[in-house]
Amino acid sequence: MPNLNEAETNALAELLRIAPVVDQVGALFHAAGHELFLVGGSVRDALLGRLGHDLDFTTSARPDLIEDLLRRVTPAVWTMGKEFGTIGCRVPASAAQGWDWVIEVTTFRSEAYHEASRKPQVAFGDSLDGDLVRRDFTVNAMAISVLDKKFRDPFGGLADLAAGVLRTPGTPERSFTDDPLRMMRAARFVSQLGFRPDPAVVAAMTALADRIKIISAERVRDELSRLLLSDAPRPGLDLLVATGLADQVLPELPALKLERDEHHRHKDVYQHSLTVLEQAIDLESRLDNGPDLVNRLAALLHDIGKPRTRRFEPGGKVSFHHHDVVGAKMVRKRMKELRFASEEIRAVSDLVELHLRFHGYGEGQWTDSAVRRYVRDAGDQLARLHILTRADCTTRNKAKAARLSAAYDELEERIELLAEEEELNAMRPDLDGQQIMALLGVGPGPVVGEAYRFLLERRIDSGPLGEEQARDELLRWWQERNAT
Repeated sequence: MPNLNEAETNALAELLRIAPVVDQVGALFHAAGHELFLVGGSVRDALLGRLGHDLDFTTSARPDLIEDLLRRVTPAVWTMGKEFGTIGCRVPASAAQGWDWVIEVTTFRSEAYHEASRKPQVAFGDSLDGDLVRRDFTVNAMAISVLDKKFRDPFGGLADLAAGVLRTPGTPERSFTDDPLRMMRAARFVSQLGFRPDPAVVAAMTALADRIKIISAERVRDELSRLLLSDAPRPGLDLLVATGLADQVLPELPALKLERDEHHRHKDVYQHSLTVLEQAIDLESRLDNGPDLVNRLAALLHDIGKPRTRRFEPGGKVSFHHHDVVGAKMVRKRMKELRFASEEIRAVSDLVELHLRFHGYGEGQWTDSAVRRYVRDAGDQLARLHILTRADCTTRNKAKAARLSAAYDELEERIELLAEEEELNAMRPDLDGQQIMALLGVGPGPVVGEAYRFLLERRIDSGPLGEEQARDELLRWWQERNAT
């Protein structure tokens, strides 16, 4: 965290950088008789020297006037948040900057949830301090006047920023009662910003954890996703579990804290899962698309089937048979409840179901048919499955870890070699549906799919057959099928 002098220097540099657009907008509001303040996360990030091109402002002006003033700056104005007092716009930047400014301006306001409500009740206010006190944390309750560039910090946010402490402007009980999602936001900031929560914040999160139930699944999902996409999700996840919030929003995670058997014959599944998540993040450069939510969810949840499948075997051993299949079903159920997109649900559940497939083949030489089947089953998740399988190795036995890594290196090399020879990414039978129907003298129907699957299995077992051999084998299969 920056000290106070560094924070002041950072903020000055960032304010100079954004001055062209800020001064233009600020002049319009001042001429209309209203104050305008840079606020919240934008001020926090300016003090940290990491302000982007998304800028948040608050003002005494009401939403209709905000919209009118912003339309004088740009035609790209949106009003989806108008009922909550927020108007957004996109302001073109200079050619030298290379990107546009995204601005949101919100009327001074206060908001709170009623006991059983899933939506906040918004009331517009008339003072900056009244607006700042209703914000989630002190580090987000600072403002800078656009007109005179004066810094406003009524709740000690700058000192908390320098100390890396997460506190609320008022009592945390009042803050989290007003908006329970702030408890999850606290966990996200712990991971995203590297802050430590004040003990009073932790106590209030623990006492009010069940109040998160009134928040919509979509908003909970979005906060959980932002936490997972941070550079260091582990501290935030630990906070969710320690306070009981995870029991409400992702109960499968704390359930991984299995009681260790007396012989300590199996790993701490919870800690193992967090380590796998960290190792999967370290390998994300293989995907070439930045932080990857599917990759991180699969890593975190790959073993969630273990609590339901744990069995104590004779001799003190512990087994988790079929925890991959059970876990995939649990993933689908939980992600549906959290309103994740269907494609994300499919991808994560497929990865969970496949995460043991490599170990099922052992560490010996893989046959070509085994390699083809592995690629076919992984489908479009093959790159992520490579990451998950490697990340899932958390053994402290260096020799075993080296053997597993070498074995997977060999598998990836085999996949690349066969891909060059056989077009594995587009694996299909040597005959298509039309050819199958013509050869067998049948019309569209289930039998065509049955024949197609037979030829695909032959393709996987033996590689490309060529049309002539495929015809011969299909006819032989057809005769045997009809003879039984």
